Amino acid sequence: MKNKLSYLLLITLFCGCTQKTDTEKYQKSRNNIVNVRDKVREIEIEDVLIGRTSLPYIADKYLIITDYESPDQQIHLFDKNDFHYLASTAYKGQGPGEITIVGHVEYDKAHSRIYVTDHGKQKIFSYNPDSILANPDYMPDVKMEMKASLFPDTYQYISDTLCIGRVIKPIGTNNFKPYIAKWNMATGEIELMKYEHPDIKKVRFTSTVSTEHNMYLQCYSRHDLMTICNLDGDLICNIYGPDWTADSSDISHYWNVNVCGDKIIASYSGGDHRTEAYYPTKFLVFNLNGDYLKTLETGYRIVRFCYDEDNNRIIMCMDDDIQFGYLDLNEVI
Repeated sequence: MKNKLSYLLLITLFCGCTQKTDTEKYQKSRNNIVNVRDKVREIEIEDVLIGRTSLPYIADKYLIITDYESPDQQIHLFDKNDFHYLASTAYKGQGPGEITIVGHVEYDKAHSRIYVTDHGKQKIFSYNPDSILANPDYMPDVKMEMKASLFPDTYQYISDTLCIGRVIKPIGTNNFKPYIAKWNMATGEIELMKYEHPDIKKVRFTSTVSTEHNMYLQCYSRHDLMTICNLDGDLICNIYGPDWTADSSDISHYWNVNVCGDKIIASYSGGDHRTEAYYPTKFLVFNLNGDYLKTLETGYRIVRFCYDEDNNRIIMCMDDDIQFGYLDLNEVI
């Protein structure tokens, strides 16, 4: 009987160790580095001036670039295939239909609507892209008003009753805590996902959602860590990089992440966030299990990128000699 109990205990311990290995992956080196600088193609934009602080989004057939420094129109639409300029909208201001602090842009394919967050008015505005092209004085509708105590920041729209993404809870006047949550746009109800990494005290992360692969990713800004969970909030695995420590550091790690086909691609810095070296110049490429594949070194300082699925390319806003560019993934992966 004693031997039988010992045998069962060994089985239990073995299973526990195996489970821990499956969910806690440590990558000691990421040295498969490919220089792709000569494959970054510039997107020349001549018809509209866009400031250095800009972010790209894909909405159906459009490339949308938001310009945080613009004194007038803050949202610019381009054809995503050949990048020719189409129209601009979202005047900066406090007036009706104007945007005070432009935030996340999201596309509702079912209703052909572009949703734009205004963090100043705490509202999400709804734009019809065809109306933007047809009428320079077009005024958006108010999709919803957000609560100041807990509000969506970046998210993926699935339906009016289900969005998934990062939400923000303000703490005092100069601090906040981000969470991954499910969010009902119709009612405003927010349900926080259940998994949180137990060792990280000051949480800062970028995130993305893939409904196709039933997962979301959290990539941490001050920790060399990527977390993959399913859309119910259950942990799939934690991916620890070579510089992992539970303490928040002065090193900038992940900036932006997207699921691109059957790959996870994340812009990654590794530089001191107190200097200009904090800008990422490279992309880390993983498979959908989080296993490291390669590093794509662009040599350009990348502010943000988005994924154009139809053309299988990533489009970048940069703070460098080239302001906008793209990388054809068929050539590098």
